[in-house]
Amino acid sequence: MLRHYYISDDLDDLEAIENELEAKGFSKPQIHVLSEKDAEVEKHHLHAIEAVLKQDVVHSTEIGAVFGAIGAAVILAVAYFLGWTETAAGWLPFVFLAVVVLGFCTWEGGLIGIQVPNYQFKRFQKLLRQGKHVLFVDLDTEQEAVVNEVVKLHPRLKHAGTGEATPGWVVKGQNKLQNFMKTMP
Repeated sequence: MLRHYYISDDLDDLEAIENELEAKGFSKPQIHVLSEKDAEVEKHHLHAIEAVLKQDVVHSTEIGAVFGAIGAAVILAVAYFLGWTETAAGWLPFVFLAVVVLGFCTWEGGLIGIQVPNYQFKRFQKLLRQGKHVLFVDLDTEQEAVVNEVVKLHPRLKHAGTGEATPGWVVKGQNKLQNFMKTMP
């Protein structure tokens, strides 16, 4: 999947675009609006991005986990090559220490991520502070013509590039969850 970003200062226009895309077969998990005016986005019934995803929590946690895995591997390698695992204690304290280092680095990565904007949205921070809104649409290649057709009808919407999209299996899972929740009493 591919993500297309668009900039607008008109939430009414974005609401119309979202409705048009949904009418042409797009699902809610494919369309998001990033804005600093969350209350206004909610009033327009737009699919806003979740607050936690505005920050870099997920990405930074992954980076922390990578550093933690490297640290854990170094601890285990040092313990093995220095012969410390041949003592009466064996591997247990070193495995425990490796798990603690992995967990701590992962946790610390998440804490760092809470404090910074999502790496995918950093380029829009200045525009967001100016009161603009970012519409982004995750689409398959066969849906690109539909998006271009809808966007042509809205001249105030400015294309702002492409980027990494939510994986298709996640979007399909969100659609199935929404359909399941609709059938619940």
